[in-house]
Amino acid sequence: MAIAVNVFRTFTQTVGTASSVFYTAPSGYTGVVLLSQVTNLGSQTHNMTFNYKRTANGSLIETPIVKDLAVPPSDTANLLSGKLVVESGDSLSILGSNATDLNFLASVLETSNL
Repeated sequence: MAIAVNVFRTFTQTVGTASSVFYTAPSGYTGVVLLSQVTNLGSQTHNMTFNYKRTANGSLIETPIVKDLAVPPSDTANLLSGKLVVESGDSLSILGSNATDLNFLASVLETSNL
């Protein structure tokens, strides 16, 4: 059975107040994040954090892509100004200042490394 060379994936979820991994690049694939945005459905400004996570030499390295970005009420913020490459085993996580009002959307192209 042949493996897919390119796979498009879409992720949607409500951003919580605890860090949540929404994507990990599978073994043998590189993920390319094409779109990443958050919408504030609430009536108050809430903050959003978006992190890249990698384990190197047994230690977790967490790099903020966006840290405590203020998203005004009834507004949407793009979290990336371009594409982001996520190597096999690396992951992306989100965290918000409110558990119900921030909705997250991401589009990822996974391409085979084989």
